[in-house]
Amino acid sequence: MALNFIRFESSMMALGMALGAMALSTAATAQTAPGAAPAAADAASAPDIVVTANKRSENVQKVPLAVSVLAPAQLKSAGVTQFSDLGRVSPSLVIRTAEQPVNSNVSLRGVGTFAFGIGVESSVAVLVDEVPLAFAARAFSDLPDVQRIEVLRGPQSTLYGKSASAGLINIITNDPTSTFHLKANALATSDREYGGSVTASGPMGEDLGYVVSGSYSNWDGNVKNLFNGKRTNGHEAGNFRGKIRWTPEANLKITLSANYLNGNTSVARPFTHVSPTALFRGTGGLTIPVVMPGVAIGPDNTDISNNYDSRTKYKGYGGYLRGELGLGDMTLTSITSYDHFHQFDYLDQDDTSYSGTLGNNNQVGEFKEHMVTQEVRLQSPAEKPFRYTVGAYYADVNFARPFVRGPYFSLANWYATTESRQLAGFVQADYSPIEKLTITGGARVQNEKVQYTFQDNLAVAPAPSFFSGHAKDTAFTWKANVRYQFTDNLMAFFTYATGYKGQTYDLTTGFNANRAAAGPIKPEKSRDKELGIRWQSQDHRLTANLTLFSTHYTNLQAQSIETLADGTSNYRLTNVGGLTTKGVEFEGTARMGRDLNLRSSVTYLDAKYSSFPVAQCYPLQTVATGCNTATSPSSQNLTGTRAVQAPKWKFELGGDYSPAITDTLNAVVQADWQYQSSLYFQARDPETFQPSYSIVNVGLGVRAGNRRWEVIGFVNNLFDKQYYGSLVNTAGNFGNQIATQAVLPRDFRRYGGVRVGYNF
Repeated sequence: MALNFIRFESSMMALGMALGAMALSTAATAQTAPGAAPAAADAASAPDIVVTANKRSENVQKVPLAVSVLAPAQLKSAGVTQFSDLGRVSPSLVIRTAEQPVNSNVSLRGVGTFAFGIGVESSVAVLVDEVPLAFAARAFSDLPDVQRIEVLRGPQSTLYGKSASAGLINIITNDPTSTFHLKANALATSDREYGGSVTASGPMGEDLGYVVSGSYSNWDGNVKNLFNGKRTNGHEAGNFRGKIRWTPEANLKITLSANYLNGNTSVARPFTHVSPTALFRGTGGLTIPVVMPGVAIGPDNTDISNNYDSRTKYKGYGGYLRGELGLGDMTLTSITSYDHFHQFDYLDQDDTSYSGTLGNNNQVGEFKEHMVTQEVRLQSPAEKPFRYTVGAYYADVNFARPFVRGPYFSLANWYATTESRQLAGFVQADYSPIEKLTITGGARVQNEKVQYTFQDNLAVAPAPSFFSGHAKDTAFTWKANVRYQFTDNLMAFFTYATGYKGQTYDLTTGFNANRAAAGPIKPEKSRDKELGIRWQSQDHRLTANLTLFSTHYTNLQAQSIETLADGTSNYRLTNVGGLTTKGVEFEGTARMGRDLNLRSSVTYLDAKYSSFPVAQCYPLQTVATGCNTATSPSSQNLTGTRAVQAPKWKFELGGDYSPAITDTLNAVVQADWQYQSSLYFQARDPETFQPSYSIVNVGLGVRAGNRRWEVIGFVNNLFDKQYYGSLVNTAGNFGNQIATQAVLPRDFRRYGGVRVGYNF
């Protein structure tokens, strides 16, 4: 395997060096542009970027990890206002939207969780201020009060546990300040979006500080329901967050944080491709004009006709208590957290406005979540040749989901609960035996107990209707890293790490005695190898970071066909074999004084199923296109096939130019170009194929010379390029004729707007 990685490294190194040379050449050209003074002559060195990826504050250029840091200015210029937009500015990250936030998916390097069961772990952990969220859906809202967002790629199980087998996203919010600060932002667009946020921070006394923030956003959507004339596919959300920090002694710091979220979304899935002969539910006379009157189906369709308002309503609240105590030259940190999230979801399951019985089939469900966590860790000083972090972690997570669908077809009525209790111990140590060389080792042992209940309210006697079960597992993950600091500004590292994603039960419609007898789905495990180079110019204005990676997953948890205890087979989440993802990532920045900032990031990804011999056929798949109908149920072999939601190429190029107009006023020119190559939302299914696309966002405005305020007009999706957030094959609802629906992204159509910011 090491030999395979070396071969891969050799084949990709030329590509990575070419990308690095291209970005550095661009940066050098910008630095010496005609008529421009050298950057070093007109401003001080650029500040370092600090991250907490290793659970301690470090200069990102010294961290031997594949980590991206997204700042608020970058998010704004790229048109990022929601968590679901983050994939635009982090090329290894893909966020697949769905009809409701809980079903949305986050993947890194082609690896994510493609299942809807309430007990299924995420492959990409989402944290706020180092506190984990049980549902990624909890983050699918506005991004108020963000100081920075850290995206860690590859398995992070050693320090962050079983929900970070493919990576993690850590949202860092602002801390209290020693003097009063006020920050306000407002946004209004040409397509009826408006919102704003306010953050205030300052001292409450000699040793007490605060920060409070609130935000509100409202957008009625980019889809029209012709049945009732309403706009849909939009959102409304309000957020509140507050922190109080008490520093009674020089060696003691206590932070109390609370948050509240309340919002709703409206749901729309326009049809983009339907066969002219399609009949709703295969019923004579129920043609498309009859069940969806007025809808002009096509790739650019933004109309639906639903007689039931598909939507979600959600709220969440929680908080944490963090204490940091200095013990001599060591630091003891304790983080206690609580989180609650509750979502109601309503869906027009037939996706029509037909007035007959078949056109009134709906589904209603809830997601309820409670989570308590406790982390304690002891850290040595960062300056010594031998430094360490040792800690313990406890989590208790409870989910519940009632679900009803019907009453005419695809009937379901069940109630499921699941609980996961985890206890883990972890350690990571760095040792510098000689100057410039650092060796890092880390390990984690975690014990987990999972249990569930499932009540099928449609079961007919004598078939059982209630099921329950539990399972335990103890896992060991580890990492080893070698880092060499060639100069103060050039570092290289090699990392070998293992990842782990916990066992679970597939608690979805169709759960029965056979699934209960099959027991839990086995844990998913991974082995990751990374080679990285980090370079920064002497004045810290230019950076170029290159990472080569190869990760292999075994016992991959994915949707497949499984033979159950009584010899029958059905579709379910199970362990399907393996997946290998490898590629190269490049990130570069150029900070040219106060006036010009450039950035670039590129990912080449080769993610394929290394073992997936028995996968379900996609709707309408035939023997000629790879469906084996000799088995029951039919199946296809996906071994060697590119993974879903894994584009081969993805990049972002952006910049902010702010030349002086007067002594106190600067112009602002912003541009951002995002490209993504083609992908499948469902393996090999031509109806869920998303071609490559690129999006350009631009902004033009003015800001104060001291950056106290700014007003920027912007246009997102300047060239009006259409693409989809997700595609769904629903041929089964239309007599097994082509019927494809889309979830449209926020920028499916070009739109403009104004951003106003104030910073005091």
